[in-house]
This record gives sequence, C-alpha cells and structure tokens, in this order.
Amino acid sequence: MALFRYTWRTFSRELTLVFGAALIFIPLYFLITLSLKSPQDIFSDPLTFPTDPELSNFSEAWEGSGSISLARALFNSAVITLFSVAGLIAIGSLCAYTIARRPSRLSSLTYYMFVLAIILPFQLAIVPLFVAMREIGLVPSYLGMILLNIGLFMPLTVFLYTGFVRVLPRDYEEAAQVDGASMLRTFVRVVFPLLRPVTATVAVLTGVLTWNEFFVPLIFLSGSDYQTLPVAVYSFVGEYVTKFNFIFAAVVIAIAPVLLFYLFAQRQLIRGFSGGIRG
Repeated sequence: MALFRYTWRTFSRELTLVFGAALIFIPLYFLITLSLKSPQDIFSDPLTFPTDPELSNFSEAWEGSGSISLARALFNSAVITLFSVAGLIAIGSLCAYTIARRPSRLSSLTYYMFVLAIILPFQLAIVPLFVAMREIGLVPSYLGMILLNIGLFMPLTVFLYTGFVRVLPRDYEEAAQVDGASMLRTFVRVVFPLLRPVTATVAVLTGVLTWNEFFVPLIFLSGSDYQTLPVAVYSFVGEYVTKFNFIFAAVVIAIAPVLLFYLFAQRQLIRGFSGGIRG
C-alpha cells in the first residue's frame, strides 16, 4: 500500500477548504455576536464577542411584532414544512418509481416535463394561481400552502428519486413479485426502505426550501394568522428597524431549527444526492 504524501496540491486544497469555511463562519459569527449585544455595544464595538451577553434580546424577539409572535410563526412554519415534506416524499417517491421501472415514451415525456419544471420560474403563474386558490377557499390556510409547496417542489423531488431508483438492483423486487406481491406492495415493503439516503436528501432540501420560502407565503399568507417565520421576521424588521439586536436575535431563532436539522442529516444528504447524480 502506497504511503500518503503531503504535497503542495494537498496544502492548496486544505487552504481552499479553510477559506471556504471562513466565508461561512464569519457571517454566522457576526449574526450571533450582534444578537447578544445591546444597541450601544453594536455601534461602539460591533466586532468583538460580548463579555456580558444580552439574552433578553431573544425573549423580546420571541414575543415578535404586534401582528404575530415568532412562537406562532414558528408553529406555522413547522406545520407547513412537515406536511409538505411528507407529501413530497409519499407522492414523489411513488411517481419516480413508476417512471424508472415502467420505461415508455409516456414515462420519459413525464420525466422531462418534471425536469423542465425545475428550470421554469413558478412566478410566471403566481397571479392565476393565487386567484384560483382564493376562489376555492385555500387562501389563507395550512392546506393551501401545503398543496402549493408540494406542487412547487415535486419536480425536484421526482428528479432526485428517479436518478436513485434507476441505480437500484431489481433482484429484491423480482423476488417479491415472484412471491405474489403487487407493484405497490413491492414498493412499500422492498423499494422504499432502500431509498433512505435519497429520502433524507429530499427531506433536507425541500424542508430547507419550504422553511426559508419568503415570496410565496408573503403573497398567500401575509396579514393572516398563518404567517411563516420569514414573513414574521420581515414584519419584525419593519417594526424594530433601528433595534438591530432584536432583529438579529429574531433571525437566529428563525434559522436555528433548520440548521440543526441539516447538521443532523448532512451525511444522508450527501449520500442521496451523489446517488441521484450517478443515476
């Protein structure tokens, strides 16, 4: 076995990784630092970490603005994100399995339509979509936002699942079908457990996109009790435009749940994404 040799190329790669990590860490450091300072410290000494952190910033930020509290907005975002991701996984995985295992002109055309939908901006249809959902009573509501998110992120979900399913061996599926299992039962009992890496990828990507979505909730939920965290933080900024410590504390509260979820599932994210690309 050849011994590892530390070369200038290895050093340059490590230096590039350190530089990239610094680009990510520095804004996060400033965000946390400023959220723990008083307004006077922000203007007098904004760069150093506070010796006496102002934890009361988070409690006041948690109360939110006059229209809606961050606690309510956090609950709204959690409900919309969880049910949207669950719907995407349930429908998208079954759709991708059908496309991958039933090759035909129709399935190929359907797959390419999903790929095209990833490229086209959904904002082109935002006005007729809003009018149609308002007429059937889905604006504002949890159900309306969940259905809308499922439609918006279904192309990405099908794309990832299809690439992963195509590289799965058919041996277990054929054995289950020989034993008399239907295609749906084969998928639920045999195939779906094998999709755990790409399922984690779909959950992380669509969960982050749904949690951080601002434009769609602003149009469909603004001014209601169903506002999500990004819309609530936007309202919070408008009310406390000069109190930067409260604004940064609200942003920390908003990004903490999705950041923790990403850190927990990052390994499965990379495995599923790389598997989908190979497919």
